[in-house]
Amino acid sequence: MNIIKYLKELLKDKTNNYSLREFVIAICVILIVSSWFAQLLFKVQTPEYMFYSIVSLIAAGCFGYSIEKPKSNE
Repeated sequence: MNIIKYLKELLKDKTNNYSLREFVIAICVILIVSSWFAQLLFKVQTPEYMFYSIVSLIAAGCFGYSIEKPKSNE
């Protein structure tokens, strides 16, 4: 599968439309991974409150996605 097509599919919601929530969660995951690499490779310390706030945003997005009901087309 083409990587660009795969990344586009990650940004879609249950109704197969692009969603801002998935985009924000993807940005937060990129922030966490990049801060982890910065700590490992460059010894740059990330403040704990920033790390916990970004992780809580991801958790809130995942929780909201799990309780969301798919829209029915009537």
